[in-house]
Amino acid sequence: MSETLEQQFAQKRRSRRAKIARPLRVRPSDPKDQHFEDLPISINASKEGIYFTSRREKYYKGMRVFVTFPFSSAHDPMNCEYVGEIVRVEKLPNSKYGVAVHLLMTVNYTG
Repeated sequence: MSETLEQQFAQKRRSRRAKIARPLRVRPSDPKDQHFEDLPISINASKEGIYFTSRREKYYKGMRVFVTFPFSSAHDPMNCEYVGEIVRVEKLPNSKYGVAVHLLMTVNYTG
């Protein structure tokens, strides 16, 4: 193969990714998935997606999640929450997983 895996994914993307390390919160949105709250740091992000690493093994391709990005605290009014879909999970060294999330829509709460 002449192209690397990263080059193949880059061709499929609609927007450029920026290397940005920011905290985020990830939770499953489907009740059939066991509840968890993951607080990883992003590796890169774009208007349409976020890539991060995690030690959690629970992520799978097609999984729907709530993503708060950037995340500072549960009560911060500046938090922006999205519904996303896991599009890629890759096994990394040191018991970590690389997780790519496609952001589908924002979730707006009125309280």
